[in-house]
Amino acid sequence: MNQYVERLYNGIIKENPTLILMLGMCPTLAVSTRAMNGIGMGLSTMAVLILSNLVISLLRKVIPDAVRLPSYIVIVASLVTVTELLIEAYLPSLYDALGIYIPLIVVNCIILGRAEAYANKVPPALAAMDGIGMGLGFTAALTMAGLIREVLGNGTAFGFQVLPESVEPIGIFVQPPGAFLVIALIIAIQNALGIRSRQRKLVESCDGCCGTCASSCDRVREGAAK
Repeated sequence: MNQYVERLYNGIIKENPTLILMLGMCPTLAVSTRAMNGIGMGLSTMAVLILSNLVISLLRKVIPDAVRLPSYIVIVASLVTVTELLIEAYLPSLYDALGIYIPLIVVNCIILGRAEAYANKVPPALAAMDGIGMGLGFTAALTMAGLIREVLGNGTAFGFQVLPESVEPIGIFVQPPGAFLVIALIIAIQNALGIRSRQRKLVESCDGCCGTCASSCDRVREGAAK
């Protein structure tokens, strides 16, 4: 697989930052009450991810190791400030909906994690593609969670009524506990479909089936006992 395509595939499927790596959970749980909120936060984070990865990759041979992390934070904070001002100017309704979570993109584990783990080790083009892949994966996870919560909690999808007014919405899904339930549901479906993740491949001989793995461990223990 082409390495650029692989970065997209990894970010969306194999190393999805929310559903696989469990990063950026604070905005995921807080703003995913509606699908549009999820799209807005996801795309905002993706823009910062792409630009921060690109800048950090370009400066990777210039930034001293002793001040590496503070430098990353300064770069990310500058980009987030620009993003916040643009959203406030051109998308005021989205700005009001996301609120404090836009400036908190600065400390989003996804951005600093990709900068430290990948962007500072590869050329700019690959770093930018990694930002696109991770951003799309984050946006997809937020949108899915937001859409499910919006339909079940409000009876709407992207602001349009989809459930009959006679159907009573389940209010818990637009509250914090609903976010945990929906994320758990998405991960359970993902596991049931057998989607292979990078974490599973890190376990030697893992085929993605926990039942098989447990049986293998039992056989190993029985052999050691004999």
